[in-house]
Amino acid sequence: MFDVLSKGAALLPFQRRQSWRKWLRLGITLIVLSFLLFQVGPSTSYAAPRAINWPLVRLQLVANNFASPIGLVSAYDGANRLFVIERGGRIQIIENGARLATPFLDISDRVPELSACEECGLLGLAFPPDFAEAGYFFVNYTTRISRIPGDTGDPDGSYDTVIARFNLSNNPNVADAASEDPILVINQPYANHNGGQILFGPDDYLYIGMGDGGGSGDVLQNAQNPASLHGKMLRIAVSATGTYTVPATNPFINMQGYRPEIWAMGLRNPWRFSFDRTTGDLYLADVGQGAIEEVHHVANGQLSNGGMNFGWPIMEGNVCYPPNGSQECDRTGLTLPIVTYDHSLGDCAVTGGYVYRSALPNQAPIYLYGDFCSGRLWGLQLDDAVWAYTQISSLGFQITSF
Repeated sequence: MFDVLSKGAALLPFQRRQSWRKWLRLGITLIVLSFLLFQVGPSTSYAAPRAINWPLVRLQLVANNFASPIGLVSAYDGANRLFVIERGGRIQIIENGARLATPFLDISDRVPELSACEECGLLGLAFPPDFAEAGYFFVNYTTRISRIPGDTGDPDGSYDTVIARFNLSNNPNVADAASEDPILVINQPYANHNGGQILFGPDDYLYIGMGDGGGSGDVLQNAQNPASLHGKMLRIAVSATGTYTVPATNPFINMQGYRPEIWAMGLRNPWRFSFDRTTGDLYLADVGQGAIEEVHHVANGQLSNGGMNFGWPIMEGNVCYPPNGSQECDRTGLTLPIVTYDHSLGDCAVTGGYVYRSALPNQAPIYLYGDFCSGRLWGLQLDDAVWAYTQISSLGFQITSF
């Protein structure tokens, strides 16, 4: 089984490049679908000369009638539950295939109205590895009003990103909304490029994907600024109490002028990333500006060191930014993507997925990812040290998350 969230009145993880307001007017909600993947092939890859096996996709409805769902998370606590993140501030539970009547969490009074901030809201949910015993979890949301004292100079308002801890109530299917404990608050100068994903890595640290602060073309020059948390992948250590600490292995912890929370830099809007649950490798999809989408890979052995610079806004994908005839820019020290694609076929924003491992023989592990606008679905696999990819389906709806 493999799950995906489909289109509707949803958050777009980028500056919007097509009409979307009709979905809001029609009140269409998003649909949760499941992939059943079977080995077929061989099929020729675009990136490698040899023919390799790719899966076939069949869709099956799991649940529907959610309000702007943009994330689907498991607590891996032994309970047969899926947690659906609704951008308006609620988390719903699907248990044993049925949606529960009471939301797991409702903080809709703390996030902006969806129509007021296109890329704001409740954006991320992460359960610690010991959630079954610990009974607390973390969310990433943007605030209705500023949480930073004296913060009145934002170009378009005072939205802030909050990483907060919540506790369960006496009911394991309902969280205590009054237990919020903010552990990290980050100013958002613009309403877009908020990132949103939070996820515990194989090292048990909390990884936070932060967009470049918004605007267009990294107008505030945050992604390459070591003193800014924007345009970065952050890594912190969290627990049941207190705020957070910075892991001693963070790459910039003792470097003057660098925020110690930074694990990697040079990102535009890392809407979705994931860790391979078998190898621990990181797959990171970064939404492009106006021309190219990109996916990065970091092997598990490199997680401890970190320190990568993924290039934005020096580069957009595998070309220099802003586009110019010579395509000359200083790529020294940059970590380039393993795969890119352009917008020539109606694509606009990459939605990162997960590594899928089939029980069938002769099927290599495949990283699945898609595009929000086109609904195209790709598979990516390592073939004799070459990253090979191919389109394996066109789903016919907008993909917000896997």
